Amino acid sequence: MAAEGMHDDLSLSITIGGDAGQGVESSGALLTQALARGGWHVFAVPDYRSRIRGGHNFFQIRITRRPSLSHSDPVHLLLAYTRETLDVHKPNLAQGAAIIYDDGLRVDGGPLATEGFMPIPAPLTKIAEEHGAKVMINTGAVAAACGVLGFPLEPLVSLLHDTYGHKGKKVVEANEAVARAAYGWAMEHYEGRLAHELRPGRGHMAGRELMVLTGNEAFCLGAVVGGCTFVSAYPMTPATPILEWFAARERELGVVTKHAEDEIAAVCMAIGAGFVGARAMVPTSGGGFSLMTEALGMAGMCEVPVVIVNVQRGGPSTGLPTRTEQGDLLFVLHASQGELPRIVLAPGTHEQCFEAGWRAFNLAEKYQCPVIVLSDQFLAAARKSLPLDALTLDGVRIDRGALLTPSELDRLDDSYRRYAMTETGVSPRALPGHPRAVFTATTDEHGEDGHITEEIDLRVAMMDKRMRKLEGALADMRGPDLYGPADADVTLICWGSTVGPAREALPLLAGQGVTANVLHFTDIWPFPVDKAEAALAGVRRAIAVEQNYTAQFARFLRMMTGFEVDGSVRKYDGRPFSPQQIAARVLMEVGARV
Repeated sequence: MAAEGMHDDLSLSITIGGDAGQGVESSGALLTQALARGGWHVFAVPDYRSRIRGGHNFFQIRITRRPSLSHSDPVHLLLAYTRETLDVHKPNLAQGAAIIYDDGLRVDGGPLATEGFMPIPAPLTKIAEEHGAKVMINTGAVAAACGVLGFPLEPLVSLLHDTYGHKGKKVVEANEAVARAAYGWAMEHYEGRLAHELRPGRGHMAGRELMVLTGNEAFCLGAVVGGCTFVSAYPMTPATPILEWFAARERELGVVTKHAEDEIAAVCMAIGAGFVGARAMVPTSGGGFSLMTEALGMAGMCEVPVVIVNVQRGGPSTGLPTRTEQGDLLFVLHASQGELPRIVLAPGTHEQCFEAGWRAFNLAEKYQCPVIVLSDQFLAAARKSLPLDALTLDGVRIDRGALLTPSELDRLDDSYRRYAMTETGVSPRALPGHPRAVFTATTDEHGEDGHITEEIDLRVAMMDKRMRKLEGALADMRGPDLYGPADADVTLICWGSTVGPAREALPLLAGQGVTANVLHFTDIWPFPVDKAEAALAGVRRAIAVEQNYTAQFARFLRMMTGFEVDGSVRKYDGRPFSPQQIAARVLMEVGARV
């Protein structure tokens, strides 16, 4: 194994691989959580096929002293549940990497050792059957990995109690017995043989508790503190976990959660809930959003606040249902016939997902329009460790915009006009039910009172009124964030989730003599042109980093500012960028040697 040494920049990668149905993700999540309980920072990414059983799945975990923003290659420890795992992941193994596999797989370790790897055939099936049940082989594999790394067993044992406690004492005790036996075997045969060790006290966060969240979970927490009271959705990977998260906590949080019969019903339910005053949200993916585009126009015309979360996956059509992509940017900017005000946010980190969760509702109500949050499978499913105080409530606030109170409605001197002409384009909003606030809402063009009209002057005036909202919203849009040296030779331009791997690529590029920084955009529409141009003014050489075929954001940036990137690093195979992939491609773009 490549000896990077125990220093502040330790980066250790583990991959667990096997067939769908073998518990690859569950055991990966178990190990990730245990490592965080032991004080290590983790960033974990699942990779799974769109099938229930069969087909290769894997789960990659990166372990560091400091908070990390991405997974990383190469892999230093491989847990192989199948022979196929060896073949698939061997090209991505570091020199000297250890490979743990059940001795029942009958793998010839000789060639592996000749290639520079450390084969570890472990009696995992035997240990599971003797101390519990064969199904607990994954518990044994995770415990063996802990033993090989010198990581203490207790965090894993406590997690087993928390995870399987609902199944009864017998199941918990059996899993613990399997874990202790496998851990003891690994310590006896392989203790101290690896260059990397994760012994107590060596983790940067040792003694301080860490939580582990997915991007979807961070967004859900943000939505809760932002006052979300209604969620409707039709399940669609990779947005389904948002619906499941709220459904599991519906009574506890007081949030109405509806599993709709289809995507059209889901968005119409959310718009209806927003119309009567609920802070309403509908999570979906690109295919579901495609079906929602007509209703999006209804929300824009009726000036109803609603939040739509598009967790992107590979397309077009059904495409890659369980993979990641950033292919919906230009689509969501122009979705629905005609023109309507909308706001588009694209968080790139777990912390930004949390903030977008509450901020989206404020923007939706303040400007009485749809807000679309663009995430993707990589960000949504990635597990990241965070200190318990990382998702602070200090900046959280509730802004309901021009919402009239019952007492304000009581004092109205004139009849209530829901779509009154205003300088900002935002009309005073009243919730249905008050006798002084009876109005008509229609998807046809209408006047201030909501009645249908086809008069030319009124059409133009109402269209101008609605679109003026974007002028006000522009003040709330944030410019790009700059990471790295301001005077860098190369600037990586990112939006959404590519920021993590791109930032992790900066030291790799520096090691090759290329000074680089990252310019990251999160607020996409209305686009903050002035702030973007100011940030771009100092860029010497720009390379767009995107997970789509056509470099959509680079095209959008040129359309809005006239700025043209010098090159692009694009990926559209459904798998997320690693920092190493970005660095290698950037070096090719700038003509440097890898």
